[in-house]
Amino acid sequence: MTLPLAGQYALVTGASRGIGRGIALQLAQAGATVYITGREPAKSDTTVETTLPALQQTARDIQDRGGKAVVVYCDHSNDDDIKRLFDQIENETAGCLDILVNNAYSAIQDFRKASGAPFFELEPEFWDSVNSVGLRNNYVCAVYAARMMVKRKTGLIVNISSAGGLQYVFNVAYGVGKCAVDRMSADMAVELKPYNVTCVTVWPGTVRTEMAQLMQQRDEIATVLKIDKALADKQVATAESPEFSGLGIVALARDQRKLRKSGKILLTYDLAREYGFKDIDGKMPGDMRQLSTALEFLGWKRLAGWIPGFIRVPLFGLHMASYKFL
Repeated sequence: MTLPLAGQYALVTGASRGIGRGIALQLAQAGATVYITGREPAKSDTTVETTLPALQQTARDIQDRGGKAVVVYCDHSNDDDIKRLFDQIENETAGCLDILVNNAYSAIQDFRKASGAPFFELEPEFWDSVNSVGLRNNYVCAVYAARMMVKRKTGLIVNISSAGGLQYVFNVAYGVGKCAVDRMSADMAVELKPYNVTCVTVWPGTVRTEMAQLMQQRDEIATVLKIDKALADKQVATAESPEFSGLGIVALARDQRKLRKSGKILLTYDLAREYGFKDIDGKMPGDMRQLSTALEFLGWKRLAGWIPGFIRVPLFGLHMASYKFL
C-alpha cells in the first residue's frame, strides 16, 4: 500500500518527547522522511529528569515502525544552529522541504521552578526563557522553510500553540507568546498564499506527555495551572496522546484543499471530527470546546454539571472570549 506522505520531507522541531515526538512518529509512519531536532543530551531536560526519553529514542521508534528519521542536534535559541539545520536539509534534499512543524519549547523546567508565581515576582529574563525558543525560533525557522517552499510553490508550516493565546494560562509570558504565535501564523499566511504555501496554528488539548504524567505524579500540575487537584487529575485522565496532534497534521498534509485553512487556528479535536480519525487508543479525548469542560475550567463547577456533554462552544464564541474591547 502506498503511504500517503511517501517521498515528502518534514522537519519537526523539539521531537525528543511530548507532542513533537508524537507528530514525528505519525509523519514518519505516513511515509515522510522526518528531520527531528532536540538539544544535545548534555543540555537537555534529561539531565534534570533522567527518566525522560531523548531524541535518539524517537529515531529508534520511528525506525521500528518502518520509517526514516534524520537526527539533528540543534539549540533553537541559537541562530547559527538553526541556519546550519536548514543548510543541511537543503543540501540533503535538493532544496525540498514539504512540512515544517514548529514545536520546540524550552521553558517547562522554568514553569516548574516558578511554581505559579506572578510575573512581578520573577526576574525579567523569564520572558526570554519562555519566548526565545517558543516564539522567536518559530519565526526564524519559518523564514528558512518558506524560502524553500516558495521556490517550489508548495508546502505546509504548522506552528504549535495552545488556548493560552485565548485566555490566561500559566503566566503572562506564556500567554503573550502563544497569542503572538497565533497572530504570526495568520500574517504569514497572507504573504505565503500567493505561493500556494499553507501556514496554520494547531492547538492540542490537554496532552498526556511524559512530562505531564511526571508532574501529575508529583502533584505539580494543579499548582502550575492554578486549579484544584481534582480538576487537574480529570484533565490528565481525559487527555489526548502526544500522537493525536500527529494524526491531525498527517490528515491536513494530505488534504488537497488545505490552503483554504491557511491562517486559521485548528484544534486537534476538530481535525479529528473533520477528517474522521480517533486517538491511537481508538477513543476520542477530552474536547476543549465542550461547554461543560470550559465552564469547569473557569471555576463554574456547579453550572458545568447541568450542561449536556454534546453542547460545544461555537468558534465565534472562542473569538469573542478573546475580544478585549468590551
